[in-house]
Amino acid sequence: MSFGTYLAIGLYFGILLIIGRLSYNKKSNLNEYLLDNRSLGPIMTALSAGASDMSGWMLLGLPGALYLSGIANAWIAIGLSIGAWANYKFLAKRIRIYTEVASDSITIPDFLENRFKDKTKVLRVVSGVFILIFFTLYVSSGIIAGGKTFGSFFGINFYYGAIFTLCIVVFYTFFGGFKAVCLTDAFQGTLMLFVLVLIPVVGFLNLNIPEGSSFFGEIAKYSANDSKEHLNLFAGQTFLGVLGLMAWGLGYFGQPHIIVRFMAIRSSKELDSARRIGISWMVLGLIGAMLSGLIGYVYFNQIGVPLSDPETVFLKLGDTLFHPFIVGVIISAVLAAIMSTISSQLLVSASSVTKDFIFAFYKKEVSDKTQVKVGRFAVVVVALVATIIAFNSTDTVLGVVGNAWAGFGASFGPVLLFSLYSRHMSALSALVGMLVGGTTVLLWIVFGLSGVVYELLPGFVFASIAMALVNKYNVMIQKMNREPNLSVIQDEFQKMEAKNKN
Repeated sequence: MSFGTYLAIGLYFGILLIIGRLSYNKKSNLNEYLLDNRSLGPIMTALSAGASDMSGWMLLGLPGALYLSGIANAWIAIGLSIGAWANYKFLAKRIRIYTEVASDSITIPDFLENRFKDKTKVLRVVSGVFILIFFTLYVSSGIIAGGKTFGSFFGINFYYGAIFTLCIVVFYTFFGGFKAVCLTDAFQGTLMLFVLVLIPVVGFLNLNIPEGSSFFGEIAKYSANDSKEHLNLFAGQTFLGVLGLMAWGLGYFGQPHIIVRFMAIRSSKELDSARRIGISWMVLGLIGAMLSGLIGYVYFNQIGVPLSDPETVFLKLGDTLFHPFIVGVIISAVLAAIMSTISSQLLVSASSVTKDFIFAFYKKEVSDKTQVKVGRFAVVVVALVATIIAFNSTDTVLGVVGNAWAGFGASFGPVLLFSLYSRHMSALSALVGMLVGGTTVLLWIVFGLSGVVYELLPGFVFASIAMALVNKYNVMIQKMNREPNLSVIQDEFQKMEAKNKN
């Protein structure tokens, strides 16, 4: 590693630490620490949502999957692009208005409790438990990616690399809260996009394509040598397999670290602009990631050095083709993908610990300063637990992310959509939906059924069916008791929505 590489990485870390320090506010309350008082603009919302969404799997997992198996893995990217667009279109605006109407809710458990006037706190606790389980697993995937990155480039022990990654993230999340996380996300999202465009372009220009052949011809030649079908969109796929990969897009409706960005935007009117920016960023990034995997497959076969770990293809291309300073920028971009997601997930986990467990049951008055201190302490605790899981994991980055993504998508996606659109939802419906969706995912993984179809699909479908059945029961009871089926909170939502349109 040359001085130029270290300089670029040092500048990157320096910017993160400065943002965290400048965002520190001793007098902030919990609402400001966790949601920045709903003050995000559309550009910040889009870049922050994108960067926190596209974790290390975008620069490690997805290129590695394309390197290993070819374009059959593109179904994930297609499903994600459609799902992200649908999330902005059908959930973002309503969740922004609804959470403000529902007693200014700042977390999903907050919203569910206020939306259904749940005095038992069962919804808050159950949703909080799912958030802690799946986010701790999700954070561990980022730590694994961080350890791989440092190991690949610096040759240091995986554990040291993972710990260093975590220390930087915990610093700016601990001090700066939501504001620091969103500012760093915007910076990191820009850096990620730059590198995702740069590497495939330069990589393609460095390929040795014989006269009369083509890029796709070279892919076909080497995949034939490896007895693989890199250019077959359906290679190794069944109908359920393709459906499962496309179902990754359903997960967007239940990702707390993405949804919280919609809740924090200044006005629901600005979400249309945020959608255009966010989806453009995402599609360009995914195309760059997939092309990096395919170009890397051809390049390393041409030079006779096939990779032992496919998930390092993006890193190895950068290390081989670029000036040391640019290599440092590339490493920083990979770390940006990892850290932006970890920080967002740590903050949502901390919000769950503080709002959904500690202060939900602690009856005494607690000062704003104490609440924020507890939130910061929760960030550290979740980070430590996730580190222990990461050190004992043998799964790939994409595998761990897939499990956590499915857990959130099935636990919260159907519940939030039904809560925002159905007039017959109740606290019981929401509770049943969360339990059925989350439990289905866990059992699907435990019994090894993920190879049949991705666990998110059955979890999402079963949760939706369960809620529809409970809602039918609700309608029957409402008719028997002659109760109105439109809740007060929905009346308030419709008034605010009409006001925003005018």
